[in-house]
Amino acid sequence: MQVGQRISAGSPVMTIVPVASVYVDANFKEGQLKKVMPGQPVELTSDLYGDDVVYHGTVAGFSGGTGSAFALIPAQNATGNWIKVVQRLPVRVTLDPKELAKHPLRVGLSMEAKIDTSGGK
Repeated sequence: MQVGQRISAGSPVMTIVPVASVYVDANFKEGQLKKVMPGQPVELTSDLYGDDVVYHGTVAGFSGGTGSAFALIPAQNATGNWIKVVQRLPVRVTLDPKELAKHPLRVGLSMEAKIDTSGGK
């Protein structure tokens, strides 16, 4: 959009992002989710800050389907060779608001997530 540009009614002009309640959708391979359950602790690092800053979160839940199931253009195996393709499922992780206040994150950043599936909290 440019200064002075006219927009039509109903056109989005901006997006409001509640940075105090940021979450992470971590895409795990389906074989990695056998022992993952809501409530488990998660440690995350952001490429923005590196390994010096570790965020702590909790598994909030899972997406209703894989990333490819909701893609605008689903991937197709056009070769007809019936090779199994490992799917990834988004896992929603809520973050500690106090840590976010110290080291703010922005939408679209890359992170690495490690879920503690040992059962001890």
